[in-house]
Amino acid sequence: MTTELSILTARADAAFSILSPLWPDAVPLLAHRNPFELLCATALSAQTTDEQVNRATPGLFARWPDAAAMAKAPLEEVEGAIRGIGFWRTKARHLIETAQILVERHGGEVPRTMEELLALPGVGRKTANLVLSACFGVPGLIVDTHVMRVVLRLGLFDKPDPVAIERRLLLLVPPERRTAFSHALNRHGKHCCRARNPACLRGSPCPLAKICPKIGLAPQA
Repeated sequence: MTTELSILTARADAAFSILSPLWPDAVPLLAHRNPFELLCATALSAQTTDEQVNRATPGLFARWPDAAAMAKAPLEEVEGAIRGIGFWRTKARHLIETAQILVERHGGEVPRTMEELLALPGVGRKTANLVLSACFGVPGLIVDTHVMRVVLRLGLFDKPDPVAIERRLLLLVPPERRTAFSHALNRHGKHCCRARNPACLRGSPCPLAKICPKIGLAPQA
């Protein structure tokens, strides 16, 4: 391991050691009862808050509770059920198309491999990693906007590229910590290291203050 990677691994390890006791629940914030619901909810969450998705999905799943039902749903009715969510027209179409593929290729069940999940409309690596880790126990690095922001400010990577960030974190975070690491950074970014006015710039305590170089916020310490 190079000196740079050793330094970054130590920083990632320190961040996890600090944040994991503060955010010990390594579970999605999206309400769901099964893999199908989480797959749909996560696909809906792109460029939308978890709170908005959680307001929409109870009615959505009450009408179409599984892939077989969603596959036959009229597009305009699904659009109406999620109209308050960003890009609702495209997402409604993706929900129906995904359900149809699940029925036709997977017996109505959510597949358990990254390759099969990525073949579904509107499903990227964030969604796939979240479903695999939460529903099937596969360690995953879930790089959403909050995780990406914290990674960049910690200097663990230097470009806002979720796929490249995931590749870097694979080198820094051992498999048994990856899911919990993702959720801990997500909560930190959501509640403390916000996109606008993060804790360190508004004079509030930040648990990572002693190890964070504040990349993009202030000159590196």
